[in-house]
Amino acid sequence: MPGPLRIVRTPLELTAAMEAWKRAGHRVAFVPTMGALHAGHLALVAEGLKHADKVAASIFVNPKQFGPTEDLERYPRDEAGDGAKLLAAGCELLYAPTVATMYPPGFASYVRVAALPDLLCGAARPGHFDGVATVVSKLLAAARADVAVFGEKDWQQLAIVRRMADDLDLGTQIIGCHIVRDDDGLALSSRNLYLTPDERARAVALPQALSRAREALLAGGDVAPALATAERKIAGAGFARIDYFELVDGERLTPLRAVTPGARLMAAAVMGSTRLIDNLAV
Repeated sequence: MPGPLRIVRTPLELTAAMEAWKRAGHRVAFVPTMGALHAGHLALVAEGLKHADKVAASIFVNPKQFGPTEDLERYPRDEAGDGAKLLAAGCELLYAPTVATMYPPGFASYVRVAALPDLLCGAARPGHFDGVATVVSKLLAAARADVAVFGEKDWQQLAIVRRMADDLDLGTQIIGCHIVRDDDGLALSSRNLYLTPDERARAVALPQALSRAREALLAGGDVAPALATAERKIAGAGFARIDYFELVDGERLTPLRAVTPGARLMAAAVMGSTRLIDNLAV
């Protein structure tokens, strides 16, 4: 039986714990999260265990990646419940710092990856990915893990973190983990809890539109009509706003006019008050 989950609260404690594992000959993986854990997060732990002997996770609701009108205050928090899920999934260490620990008085530094944060979700959420890059750089610097695992549902975040880790020589390999979906195809997300039953039923139009657009493109269809058809389906399901539905280069995130190797369909739309994102490889 596994012992209790060890919880550390400061970067020095995290570094010491990870370095102790390494001195004992273990390969270590790190899984950053904002908590409110679901099966998608636990899949990240399972993926980490494929690449390492020990897995540590973090829970930190990062205020620097929330806009002034976004859901920072109501974002779900349940450290005890999340800790139990992590332990059951095979995670042995939880890093759960406070905001004051991560951003002490006088904190004045930011990390920005050029170009990538301004596209797709970045256009609708100015400054969001600067906050992501800043907090992830701090987490990876403290963890000093061999690998870190991020979900592919937020493909733009994954692309930005990969670019940053390479550019800054952080020494941690960034691994993407497949999207975990509900039985009807909707990608799992902590924010799905905000959806009413009716909104949840209609939200499945987003992954359905992605799948049909992918089928059309693989059958040789032109990009513009496939995207337009997908947007009509999403709008018809009652989404309040479509931020984007695009075919992009999976690394550079720039729009494509034809399917090329590494292309991905990317989508973001608002159902009720909840912004949903999803993507598919083409």
